[in-house]
Amino acid sequence: MLRRATDLVAIRVLLAHANAFRVCREAKPILIMRYLNGPRQGSIIRHATSTLPYRKGPPVTADTATAETLTGDTLQVATTQTIELSRVTTRREHDLLGERDVPSNAYWGVHTMRAVENFPMTGVPVGHFSNFVRALVYVKQAAARANKRLGYLSAAKADAIERACTIIAEGRYHDQFVVDAVQGGAGTSTNMNTNEVVANVALEVMGKAKGDYAALHPNDDVNMSQSTNDAYPTALRLAVIFAAEPLIAALDELAYAFKAKAVEFSDVLKIGRTQLQDAVPMTLGQEFDAFFVTIKEDVSRIREAAALFREVNLGATAIGTGITADPRYAALAIEELSRISKQPMVPASNLIEATSDMGAFVLFSGVLKRVAVKLSKICNDLRLLSSGPRAGFAEIRLPAVQAGSSIMPGKVNPVIPEVVNQVAFIVIGHDLTVTMCAEGGQLQLNAFEPTIGYCLLASLRQLTAAITTLTTRCVNGIEADRERCRALVEDSIGLVTALNPTIGYEASSRVAKRALNEKRKVADIVLEEGLLTRTQLDELLKLETMTAPSRHPARTG
Repeated sequence: MLRRATDLVAIRVLLAHANAFRVCREAKPILIMRYLNGPRQGSIIRHATSTLPYRKGPPVTADTATAETLTGDTLQVATTQTIELSRVTTRREHDLLGERDVPSNAYWGVHTMRAVENFPMTGVPVGHFSNFVRALVYVKQAAARANKRLGYLSAAKADAIERACTIIAEGRYHDQFVVDAVQGGAGTSTNMNTNEVVANVALEVMGKAKGDYAALHPNDDVNMSQSTNDAYPTALRLAVIFAAEPLIAALDELAYAFKAKAVEFSDVLKIGRTQLQDAVPMTLGQEFDAFFVTIKEDVSRIREAAALFREVNLGATAIGTGITADPRYAALAIEELSRISKQPMVPASNLIEATSDMGAFVLFSGVLKRVAVKLSKICNDLRLLSSGPRAGFAEIRLPAVQAGSSIMPGKVNPVIPEVVNQVAFIVIGHDLTVTMCAEGGQLQLNAFEPTIGYCLLASLRQLTAAITTLTTRCVNGIEADRERCRALVEDSIGLVTALNPTIGYEASSRVAKRALNEKRKVADIVLEEGLLTRTQLDELLKLETMTAPSRHPARTG
C-alpha cells in the first residue's frame, strides 16, 4: 500500500562523541529514521537541526557528515532534520506486502523501510555499532566467495559484492544501517538491511542504478545460501570478538595505571579498614596493587570467554539442517570468513544446537558483569578514600575535573568514579536482560538475539569508554596525602594488633580500650604502662613489620 506523497521522514543523524570519551575511535555518523503516518495538523514536524560545531573546519551537518575518521579536536553532536518525501526523488520497490517509494539516494530498500516503521524502540540503529556492521559485511563477503567457488554465483556478481563489502567494512555507508538494534524477527530486519545496502553499493560498482535488482538481487545474490538464522548470529559473534579487543586494551591501561600508583605509593603507610572500621596498617601501594591484580585477572577472563565465539553456525541456514546450501558451502564460507576477518573461526559441531543455543552469550555477559562489579567496587573505594577534603578520609586526592556544585563554591566531586559506577549498573542490568533473552528461546531458534546483541555491544562500548575515562581522567592523576595517611595510622586503635604477639591479647585489649576512651594514642599508653621500651615499640611499628608477615617473640619477665 502506497503512502501519501506528503508523508514525512524524520532523519536523525547521530554523530559519535568520540573525542570526549575516547571510546568510538571508529565511530561513524549513523541514521535513525522514523516514518510518520502523515503531517499532523498540516504542519511539518520539526526537530532541532542545528549543529554545535566545536571543530576546526566547516560545521558538521547532515550533508557534510561522512564516514570520516574523527580527529582529536572534533566534537560532533546529534542533529535532526525532517524531509518531505514529495520534495525528494524516490524509487519504487516492492515486497510481499506491496509497493513502497524509497528515497532515491538511500542504499537501503523496502524491507528496511518497513523495519524502521515497525521498530522505533531504542533510537539506536545497527549502524551505531561499527564492529557489527563490519562483521555483517564480512559474512556477506565470505558467502559470496564461497558461492563463487562453488559455481553458484557469477564472477561479476561475486566481485561486485566483494568490492561493496570492502568499501563498507572500511567505514563508508554505515549511516545506511538504519534499523533499530532492538527488533522482532530474530535479526531478519538487520539481515535485510545489510542485504539491501550491500546490493545497492554493489550495483553502483557495476555501473547500475540503485534498486536495479534484476542485475543483482539483495536476497537471491547477496543472501545466497544464507538465512538470518546463521548469518546474523555469526556476525554477532564476530562483532563481539572485535569489540572485546578495545575493552581488553582499556583494561590493560587501567591495570598498569594502578600498578604505577602502587609503586609511587609503596612507602605511604596508612590504616587498612574492614567493615568501614579501623583494621591494621598497610601501605597505599598495597591497596593500589590489589586494584592492579584484580583488573589484570579480568583481561584473561574476557579473552577466554571471547574465544567461545569463534565457533559459528554459518551454513546452518534456517534451523541447522543446511537447507538451500551446498553441502560444501559451510566449510568454504567459514574458511573465507576466517581469511577476511583474520580470526580463526570454526564450524560448530552440531549446527542445530548452535542455531538455538545462547550459552556463549550468557557466559560472556557474565564476565562483563564481573568486570562491572569489580570496577564499581574500586570506584566506591576511590570515592571513600578521597572523601573530604576536611571531614572525610582524605587519604588521596582525585584530579579536579569540574566544579562540583551550583550552590556550594569550591566544592569538587568525584564525578569520574561516579560515572563509572553508573556504567557498571547499566552493564549489570544488561546481563540480566541477556539472561532472560537466552532463557526465552523456543525450539530451534532464539528470537531475542537482537536484544542480546544490543546489550552486549552496548556494554562493551560503555565499559571501554568508562575504563578509558577512569584511567586518563582520574587514576593517572591521583595523589596521596602522606601526612594525613600517617596521622590516621598513628591515631588508630588498629596499631595494637601489631603489638598483640608481643604483649599478649589481654594487655592489647586493655590498651585499645584505654586509647579509645581517653582519646589517646596506643603508643603513649604502651609506654606509660611500661609494656615495651621505646626501642622495642619503634621496632614493632616499623613500616615493613606492620605491612608484611612478621612475628616478634613475646615479652618475658
